[in-house]
Amino acid sequence: MLELISAAIALIGSTLAGVWDLKTTEIPDDIPDVMIILGLTIAFIESVFSSNYSFLLNSVIYGVGFFCFGFLMYYLGQWGGGDAKILSAVGFLLPFSPIPNNYLFPFPISFLFNVFIIGAIYMLIYAFAFALMNRKIVSKFIKDIKGSQKILSIGSVVLLISFFALNWFFSAYLLNEQNILPIIYNSFLLFFASISLFLLFKFARAVENFGFKMKISISKLKVGDVLLDSKLFEGITEKELKKIKSSGKKYVWIKEGVRFGLAFPLALIFTLFFGDSIIFLIKFFV
Repeated sequence: MLELISAAIALIGSTLAGVWDLKTTEIPDDIPDVMIILGLTIAFIESVFSSNYSFLLNSVIYGVGFFCFGFLMYYLGQWGGGDAKILSAVGFLLPFSPIPNNYLFPFPISFLFNVFIIGAIYMLIYAFAFALMNRKIVSKFIKDIKGSQKILSIGSVVLLISFFALNWFFSAYLLNEQNILPIIYNSFLLFFASISLFLLFKFARAVENFGFKMKISISKLKVGDVLLDSKLFEGITEKELKKIKSSGKKYVWIKEGVRFGLAFPLALIFTLFFGDSIIFLIKFFV
C-alpha cells in the first residue's frame, strides 16, 4: 500500500515539476524537496512496521546515488539542477517496484534507463514542435539540405552499393543464402536508416544553432535566462542580471534547451506499466 502511495507522490510531483519547467524553464526546489522528505518518511515507516530496514537503506542508496548522477549530468552541462533533483526524489520514493512487472534490472535502474530512452523520444518531439513554431529553423534546415544535395546524392549511391555488397557477401558466403529478395530488403532498410540519421543530425544542428541560441537586447534579459558562455545550464540570478545591465552592453547571447522535466513522469509511467524499454523494444520488433 505504501509503495503505491510513493508511486502516486512520485508521479504527481514529477508531473508538476515537468509542467512548471515547460512553462517557466525552471523547476522550483520545493517540489523535489517535499518529494524527498515524503520518500524518506514513508521508507522509515515501512521499515519500522515491517522490522525490515532494507526499505530505508535502499531509499537512501538510490536517492543519494541518483543525486550524484544527476548532478554529474548538471556539471557536464546536459541537465538543469531541477532535473537532477527530480531524479533523486524518485530514487528516494521508489527504491522498489510498486507494481509487479518484468524488469531486467532493479526498478530504479530500469527507470534510469527509461529516462534516457523515453527522454530521447521526448526530445525529438519537443525539437520538432519547437521548429514548427519557428519558421527560421525550418528554412535554415531546408537550405542546409539543399546545400548538401550533391554530397547527399553521391553518398546515397555509395551507401546503397556498399550495403548491397555487404548483404550479398554475408548472405552468399556466410549464410549460404541465395535468395536475392532479403538482400535487397536489408540493403534498402540500412540505407533509409542511415539517411534518416543524417537528416536527424542536420535537423538537430539547425534547432541548436538557429533556435536554441538567441541574441537579445539587454532590456529583454530576465532572471532564469542562461547565458551562451555559461558552462552550467543554470539561469542567471537577480544579482547577476543587475550586474549585466550595468555593464554597458546592448546585446547578449543566451541559450535555450529542451525543457526536459516532462521526460521524468513519462519515463515513470512507462516503467510502471511496461517495465524495461529494452525488453519492450525487443518484444515489439522481434
